[in-house]
Amino acid sequence: MSRRTSFRTRSVAVLATAALTGIALGSHASAAPVTAAAPSAAPLDSVDTYTGLKFTVPAGKNDLGQPQTCTIDADLYKPHSASSAARVPAILTTNGFGGSKADQAGLGEAFAKRGYAVLSYTGLGFPDSGCKISLDDPGVDGKAATSLVTFLGGGGSTAYTSSQVGGAAGGPGTLGVNFTVLDNPATHDPRLGMIGGSYGGQIQFATAAVDSRVDTLVPLITWNDLRYSLAPNNTSFTSGVTYANSTPGTEKIGWSGLFFGVGIADGLQGAAIDPTRNVGCPNFVLEACQAKATLDTLGYPTSSTYQLTDRVSVAHYIDKVKIPTFLIQGENDTLFNLQEATATYRSMKARGVPVTMAWQSWGHSGGTGTNTGAAPGELDLTGQHIEDTYLGLRIKNWFDHYLKRSAISTGPEFSYFRDWVGYTGSAAPAYASAGSFPVGSRKALYLSSADELVSAKSAILPGSTTWSNPGLGAAASYSEISGLEGQVDLPDGVTTPFDTPGTFGAWTTPAQSKPLTIVGAPTLDVRFESPVSAATQSAGPSGQLQVFAKLYDIAPDGSKTLVHKLISPVRVADVTQSVHIELPAIVHRVDAGHRLQLVLASTDAAYKNAYAVQPVTVRASPLSPATLSLPVVP
Repeated sequence: MSRRTSFRTRSVAVLATAALTGIALGSHASAAPVTAAAPSAAPLDSVDTYTGLKFTVPAGKNDLGQPQTCTIDADLYKPHSASSAARVPAILTTNGFGGSKADQAGLGEAFAKRGYAVLSYTGLGFPDSGCKISLDDPGVDGKAATSLVTFLGGGGSTAYTSSQVGGAAGGPGTLGVNFTVLDNPATHDPRLGMIGGSYGGQIQFATAAVDSRVDTLVPLITWNDLRYSLAPNNTSFTSGVTYANSTPGTEKIGWSGLFFGVGIADGLQGAAIDPTRNVGCPNFVLEACQAKATLDTLGYPTSSTYQLTDRVSVAHYIDKVKIPTFLIQGENDTLFNLQEATATYRSMKARGVPVTMAWQSWGHSGGTGTNTGAAPGELDLTGQHIEDTYLGLRIKNWFDHYLKRSAISTGPEFSYFRDWVGYTGSAAPAYASAGSFPVGSRKALYLSSADELVSAKSAILPGSTTWSNPGLGAAASYSEISGLEGQVDLPDGVTTPFDTPGTFGAWTTPAQSKPLTIVGAPTLDVRFESPVSAATQSAGPSGQLQVFAKLYDIAPDGSKTLVHKLISPVRVADVTQSVHIELPAIVHRVDAGHRLQLVLASTDAAYKNAYAVQPVTVRASPLSPATLSLPVVP
């Protein structure tokens, strides 16, 4: 999240610069979701704002294994009418990576006006909060947040400065909370939900895992497994997006560099708050610096890296998260893609945890924009138009249902934004709804000849295509540089994806006779022939074949679109065996007259690439067809 734009990661000079209700309609998507009418709007309350709250809280252990306490900077937004005789539920929220409590000011005021006490705080390691960045570690960041839950439950008090909105003028004082709904006064247990995006999404899982007093979560655009987020391998999955330790992913160099640039810059700015943030590994726990050094040196994570990423990823403690969760993930996101929320959704649903998922238009990618970068009428948490936006209303209804115990519906279990649907006002018409995920059916296409995709096995013609990478880690394909796009002025065409001839294979369908709508993650089952890699793969990851899979939409005029610039890096454990690849999950319509193209590239500029030259051949065979499977809806 940025300080200027909620739920987004801000950029810094280091890299030239780094939340309505629908009705469930069964197991397939509807073309026009039915949206329940919003309840009669209650009068908005005025808000008393208490700023500059300072908490000193226990937060696990530091790099030396010693117990640590951390300073937390926070603001409280209280409905003016709330009192011990008129109690309200509470919401806890924090910033995305590189942001601060200020990012949540609009959300705080908006929900306080609607009958919630909202505490917004700056996460550990970011401006005016102490200690180092621990990557939303349940034992550190989650532990720190439990003290804030206690405060909202009436335990203790804290000093503050006040600038009251709609109330009497305030000043310095001491604040104790005696106006929240308590589920258990003895344990200072408030009726409490959490909301936030990106880094402010994962902290919700971390807190819920260590504090059973949290009642519901609304995490936006966050990760399931950080090993996949920062070094993906879209094959050899053991569960969700967690891949086998023996077949590590490939470093996403742009995004990993962005994180460290932002974190270090925040450490320098916050030195006066906590000088120890810059001792040793600058503003990160030591394991984070060690992991970054490993990724930069080898290009892939090792077992020691997994010790950190697994500890800070909900995929590895999901059994401890047992409360209703509304997952919101972005279609336009090359950092935390749709597969991440899908993995969390499936894992929670398998455990019987109430879970709902929405795929919204925006994510970390695509540059900056006003508010959240959301589509018009999709989400507005500035306090002005919550009920007028699709996700804003759904989030409000979610909290009203689980925190105010209202009978209002929380909407469809799965919904997704379609950018080809026109509308005015609320974005509800652009959202399709379903009773669960996945939706639709699978459509098979087959590699044929040297460059064709055909829809019937009987149409497969024998053929082959061969390519190679340049070697020495050089990139011959480009997909995206989200850390820079939208942040600085770049020449026209610089950010257009491309592949250098001779370094990739491509297979293309005939022009579509009617629109084809893809919703979900395509898969590819294919066999690679690479004698060089076959000879070196036993030596470890550096000798294994690297491939980058992606889908282009080709218009009648020949122009190509890489949907949201999403790709799937693959490290092949054994080239002598068929490989199952999961391509990026997308929501995309291939219009009539357009063609769909599968590309397997040897490199990509957003990732670490192989140093060894790796020639590779893919053969089309009617007897053993390579199959591209598309998740399609009518």
